[in-house]
Amino acid sequence: MTQTLTLEQVMNQQLANWNVLYTKLHRFHWYVKGPHFFTLHEKFEELYEEAAGTMDEIAERLLTTGGKPISTLKEYLQYASIEETSDVLTAEEMVQNVVNDFSQLISELKEGIKAADQVNDEVTSDMFTELIEKLSKHNWMLTSFLQA
Repeated sequence: MTQTLTLEQVMNQQLANWNVLYTKLHRFHWYVKGPHFFTLHEKFEELYEEAAGTMDEIAERLLTTGGKPISTLKEYLQYASIEETSDVLTAEEMVQNVVNDFSQLISELKEGIKAADQVNDEVTSDMFTELIEKLSKHNWMLTSFLQA
């Protein structure tokens, strides 16, 4: 049976996930090679910059609600459900990895909306809904890229 997380725990897990994702996207930005280099190098940069803003948004929302955001690399790796990678990946494997991570985040954000709704936190629920919208659009575009 899955343990139900408090909203603060959900938000800290999201904060951890976005920090791991930020690092992974930066790594992909640096290491992408091949005929799609220019396209993906730019796309990964766009995504890690977006991830940085998302981390800040989640942490500030957590502080606003009286919570305490985790803030160390050790905590990020401990609480994240997204895993870092040191594998040598092709450009297509990098994109698929991001799609998989975004899909996992979408699923967890949906659970986060339930947690926010249970405590009548409409602002956090809306923030999670907006993140799902962004991630869904990214996944559509990245999946379309993979089908080329």
